[in-house]
Amino acid sequence: MEPIILAYIGIFIMVGLTGVGSAYGVTISGNAAVGALKKTPEAFGSFLILLALPSTQGIYGFVGFFMMMPALKLAAAITWVQAAGVFGAGLTLGVVGLLSAIRQGQICGNGITAIGNGYNLFTNTMIMAVFPELYAILALLVSILIGGVIVG
Repeated sequence: MEPIILAYIGIFIMVGLTGVGSAYGVTISGNAAVGALKKTPEAFGSFLILLALPSTQGIYGFVGFFMMMPALKLAAAITWVQAAGVFGAGLTLGVVGLLSAIRQGQICGNGITAIGNGYNLFTNTMIMAVFPELYAILALLVSILIGGVIVG
């Protein structure tokens, strides 16, 4: 097996798992929003903002991919150590993005349900939903730093 294959597997994991996590997290909060809209249709704007939050992890996967492009351009010259770095960065961002998007979707879904029940919890939900997001951002930063070490 060529080292570039390991690097590409890491990229696929990075983009794939963050995308799956975002899709799953958005549907969790989306399901809550559909139910809550039956009671409080005037809160659609708040629901929409909370519903969209878990989608950011998928964006982080794409950003990680673009930041790894210089390493992938090494192609034939990439070493096993560099390929392992790309794979590790992809695995880290992929898994953290997957789990943080799902958990963020659950937090947002619960906030949407509470808002639908008449409680004014939009700001509180936004604050609590930021915490899982933080870990996805940290994983993205680690991936970017790894990419910089590989190429630079």
